[in-house]
Amino acid sequence: MEWVKAIEQLRASREAGVLVTVADVRGHSPRDAGAKMVVSTKRTWGTVGGGNLEEVAITRAREQLGAEHSEPELVKVELSDKAPYEHGVQCCGGEVTLLLEPLPVVPAVAIFGMGHVGLELARILSRHDLELHLVDSRADQLTAERLSVLDDAEANVHVHQVPVLPELVISELPRGTHILVMTHDHAEDVALCDAAIRSDHLASIGLIGSAAKWVRFQSKLASEGHSPEAIARITTPIGVPDISGKDPASIAVSVAAALLHAFQNETASKDIHQ
Repeated sequence: MEWVKAIEQLRASREAGVLVTVADVRGHSPRDAGAKMVVSTKRTWGTVGGGNLEEVAITRAREQLGAEHSEPELVKVELSDKAPYEHGVQCCGGEVTLLLEPLPVVPAVAIFGMGHVGLELARILSRHDLELHLVDSRADQLTAERLSVLDDAEANVHVHQVPVLPELVISELPRGTHILVMTHDHAEDVALCDAAIRSDHLASIGLIGSAAKWVRFQSKLASEGHSPEAIARITTPIGVPDISGKDPASIAVSVAAALLHAFQNETASKDIHQ
């Protein structure tokens, strides 16, 4: 279906949209109940009937896209030559109720390193509506059996098995992705940190590890030519400070909680600047 592909396309490009559905029809109308279209700021997919009906839907959908807050809403359109109209007369004689549902941009997270902590974190994040990228250089960490705990995920899960240079995945991630570096290899971690702070499209960079590890990493990154300001883009330690457990599940809960807080701040910031 075209509207399904449109939603997938908007989601992949991290662009907001509105799903418009013919919810109810009384009398005659160009399309039956259930017809759908998708509206973005620049284009549309599908149709709910053309003419004044469709232009009303597009106009209202784009008003939603420009609003600070938008909720699903019902819009009634009279199809009569006696009814008020803005975009031409439609005299089918019926009345159409449209349901407009916002399709917001969902968060994106990439976990580099699918060991014990990475898998626990993936399990928690997969219960949320987001784009979840799982990256590891070890094939045995990304087997279907091991990742079966994510089979019922609400998140859209992307698996990247990259045996050589996993840092190349960073350039392929969508703009605004939060990345978490927690691989089994400190050399791999520092290469990922180096690639991350050379990129300008990431929302945040988190690194798991001790204070001693961070001291070594700062020295290594500085020797690669990175400024203190660039290195400061990396957050370490990660998670909620008050959760001090060291077992994988506790660390994962702490990191997930910090990410959810970051998502809320992003939403608030967008509302302020709209």
